[in-house]
Amino acid sequence: MRMTPSRAAALAAFLAMLPCGLAQADADRLESDLRARFAEAPGELSIGEVSDSLLGGETAAEDLSFVDDDGSKLDVARYVVEGDYERPDAVVMEGLRLERSGSEAGVLTADRVRLDGPGGPLPWPEGPLRDVDFEANELTAEGLRLELEAAPVTSSDGKKTLAPTGPSSGWLTMERLHATELSRQAIGHLEMSGIEGHGEGLEEMGDGDFTLASLSLEGMRHLHDDGKEPTLDQMTLNDLSIVSDRLVADLARLTYDGDMRDGEGGMRLESLDLDLAQMIELAPPEKRTELRLASNVLTGGSGRLALDAEFDGRWEALGRKSLLNGEGRITAGDAFRWNIDAELPVRLPEGVEPAAYLAEMEDLRGVTLLGGRIDTTLADLGLFGRMPAVMAASRGVSEAEFLDQARTQAKGFGTMLGPEVGALLNGLVDMMVGQAGELTVHLTLPPESDADTLAADPLGLPSKLSMRVETR
Repeated sequence: MRMTPSRAAALAAFLAMLPCGLAQADADRLESDLRARFAEAPGELSIGEVSDSLLGGETAAEDLSFVDDDGSKLDVARYVVEGDYERPDAVVMEGLRLERSGSEAGVLTADRVRLDGPGGPLPWPEGPLRDVDFEANELTAEGLRLELEAAPVTSSDGKKTLAPTGPSSGWLTMERLHATELSRQAIGHLEMSGIEGHGEGLEEMGDGDFTLASLSLEGMRHLHDDGKEPTLDQMTLNDLSIVSDRLVADLARLTYDGDMRDGEGGMRLESLDLDLAQMIELAPPEKRTELRLASNVLTGGSGRLALDAEFDGRWEALGRKSLLNGEGRITAGDAFRWNIDAELPVRLPEGVEPAAYLAEMEDLRGVTLLGGRIDTTLADLGLFGRMPAVMAASRGVSEAEFLDQARTQAKGFGTMLGPEVGALLNGLVDMMVGQAGELTVHLTLPPESDADTLAADPLGLPSKLSMRVETR
């Protein structure tokens, strides 16, 4: 059949109008949904142009802005819903700026935020995006920056200005953030890279700057109050550098495995370098002499202390009993090395499931110790050889007099607290004299004892434990 020019033009016009009508419907729905969502909070919303792509598949709102009655403000340069509007493939926000006022004053900006598998065109649960509590399969954010400025705190009568309880001000930037399996209570995986920050009034650290190459977190659960403590399965931190009023340090790597459901976990700290010399220069003048003495003992005058540490824990369920094993080591270069090895059979509280209980257990409270052993060794890497000279100088006596006093004090404590304590203190003196390079303490626990009771009476432990001291 031959189509006349007039019929062809009518068909072309109909086909051209069809996607435009569908597109306009999605654009209208996006504007309507945004206004309905933001209407749940007091404030004023403005939206620029809302449109859809010619063939559908992308609906966008330009220049979205919401000003809360408390002065908080949200701006989004472009809000895009990709794919089917009801079940979008992704939601993208470009040029995001969230400004909060009052006691939580601060500004959060992001060049681009993408949510994959968001579950709907407006993926945050409620309100005007004020708590940024997204629900999505995956989140990617680029060009993040957070600026904080603590608001003045006044007394209850309004007459005095009080010091802020948190950081007075600071900023944090991040090149990229990637997260998966996001919900209100959990995040499956979170990775951040290219992090830099500055803070002022950071309690014990004072003012300072830091950089962090990357931080990775796995298995974050119970993030909001649901009656359980927040948990973290794994963490990896790489290349952290801190320069503050009271701390100057570099850390190559920190790894943490807190998921004990597989029967084991642990922590590794690799190459923590403390610049004690620079920290002393930053300290108040009246404290520098004392700090230099401590630094000389720890570092032999170099002013730098390098630390490495590792701890491993394992558990095995044996019917109503369980076996806990732990190993740990801390090495302070040119100072000391400390090792610990423990094997503890325990009985768990009635009615608990061993795998779940041991996986979340943070200490021995609530369990019954069924004997077991703890062996710990302290090795001298230079610290104890330096101690007599520095300690004697600080007391204004000779090294020989200081060591004689130390022997006398060890004997006195042994008389008061038992021969085991006396042997331990004498072993430390032997290390200072150079007669021993290592001191090992072997502890054997009583067959039936409550961990809470033992922890409540640390001074009574020597009488309850079997203790043997060795030096070599």
